[in-house]
Amino acid sequence: MSAAGPPQSARPLGGAARSAVRGDHISPRRTVAAPDPESRLSEAHHESLRLWLRLLTCTMLIEQRVRTGLRERFAISLPRFDLMAQLERNPQGLRMGELSRRLMVTGGNVTGITDQLVAERLVERRAIAGDRRAHAVRLTAKGKRTFDTMAAAHEQWVIEMLADVPVRERDRLHALLGRVKQSVQAHDPSPSFPETPA
Repeated sequence: MSAAGPPQSARPLGGAARSAVRGDHISPRRTVAAPDPESRLSEAHHESLRLWLRLLTCTMLIEQRVRTGLRERFAISLPRFDLMAQLERNPQGLRMGELSRRLMVTGGNVTGITDQLVAERLVERRAIAGDRRAHAVRLTAKGKRTFDTMAAAHEQWVIEMLADVPVRERDRLHALLGRVKQSVQAHDPSPSFPETPA
């Protein structure tokens, strides 16, 4: 791609992806669908740009379904689910700074999400021995039960969305995307990710 980038009509909106939760099937919202990033392409665009916008479109479609399912079934946002997922993997708890680093958002954003979860008794802050100023955040027993239920639902939603892709093709795609990831990281070894509001 040239330094000037693609034509304005081909430039994507941008976006980031994450997360993975058994439960009810999520029905698509009955609204008029907005054009996805791929719709901006023409035959003149480079195949690398075409690949990127297809990946972006798939990411946006899956993430939107997950966001909708978490909101409608559990009344929780994806960023809050993501924070709980980090704590579930680290039952001993994590410092706020470490949570911020793992979620790739600012400390202020993590503090806001944590405050909401503390108010709902899903996580708790505990003082760290030997450091009066620091606290570790961890799931409460209620938070662990809640997260386990949401995680099972989240996983099933993703399984359902990819059910029409044969297993062998999924495995092949996974391997190919691993090569794509390596190529991208070779050119940008320290990527930054946009924040997602709580």
